[in-house]
Amino acid sequence: METSRRTVLAAAAAGITTTVAGGTSYATDGARPTKELFGRLADGTKVYRWSLANGGTRLKVLSYGGIVQSLELPDRRGRYTNVSLGYDSVEAYVAGDTFFGALIGRYGNRIARGRFTLDGTTHQLSVNDGENSLHGGAKGFNTRVWDVEPFTGPSGVGLVLRYVSVDGEMGYPGTLRVKVTYTLTPRGDWRIDYAATTDRATVVNLTNHTYYNLAGEGSGGIYDHELTLAARRFTPTDAVLIPTGELAPVAGTPFDFRRAKTVGKDIRVAHPQLVGAKGYDHNWVLDKGLTRRPEHFATLRDPDSGRTMRIATTEPGVQFYSGNFLDGTLAGPSGRTYRQGDGLCLETQHFPDSPNHPSFPSTVLRPGETYRSSTVHAFSAR
Repeated sequence: METSRRTVLAAAAAGITTTVAGGTSYATDGARPTKELFGRLADGTKVYRWSLANGGTRLKVLSYGGIVQSLELPDRRGRYTNVSLGYDSVEAYVAGDTFFGALIGRYGNRIARGRFTLDGTTHQLSVNDGENSLHGGAKGFNTRVWDVEPFTGPSGVGLVLRYVSVDGEMGYPGTLRVKVTYTLTPRGDWRIDYAATTDRATVVNLTNHTYYNLAGEGSGGIYDHELTLAARRFTPTDAVLIPTGELAPVAGTPFDFRRAKTVGKDIRVAHPQLVGAKGYDHNWVLDKGLTRRPEHFATLRDPDSGRTMRIATTEPGVQFYSGNFLDGTLAGPSGRTYRQGDGLCLETQHFPDSPNHPSFPSTVLRPGETYRSSTVHAFSAR
């Protein structure tokens, strides 16, 4: 009889621990998260790695950048592997520019020319992507050391990460107090809840930048992964990947994932948007829109391993990035290099460059308001 995820969960419930290559031992599901020293920054600041497990899912998170350094899932036979791309040292994360696994802020994706006007005042942001600002600027939330507090409870086991972004940091107005909660539920779902408050009007668009390969980190490309996106429209971009403002239909284009198809099926089609971005690097306008509770919008499946990830969110958009700029110069914990298409991102978000497009859903946060966003990843294998 084929070993299933249910067998893995039963083993965890019985108190069995698992040791993998390198001697890492995983505690029983639902146990309090543990931490270990992962490394130090150049100024001596300690960076810790937190390990948590629940419902058959294993997660390792760094205090640096809130980075998901490892996400381990069983395949249809109960065999675990890390399905997220990353590094095995602090130095590599500091030197890298791929945002592997990181919390992104203050603004996920791009803002044109690093500039926006709010309440009559123009703000110039840190520019780090040609003439544009990308993922919060040169020293975004992915480069900050977060305060981390573990918890256990009826909702599951997890981590509360906190960071205070001071007024003027990377050019953004207002002191922003950010709280991000990572939870592994008893079902093994990975839930992310974002919250933020400000003392001055500002813009906020938080997300997570994990690169997934459900066949396993370092195993090769994701072009045979099957993807479904519940989105009838996407936002085309210009030559520097800034949205033009159009909400274009996906029907009849390579951007139509309303029915499951492999990521690679149309990625080589000579469509101007694919040529310009060297693959998929676009925002899809989710049919469900902005919602109070997370609603399902995406399913990703690796046929070989049987691993499947279903994603639900409160956000109105998702940035699907097919790892176009991975070039073989970076190596992961497996010791294998990452090449184009070896991982993909599904970053739940408001739309890129929203502060410069009044027709897009607003990303403005004002004093007295609380920014909230939630995304849930549910895993299975069959």
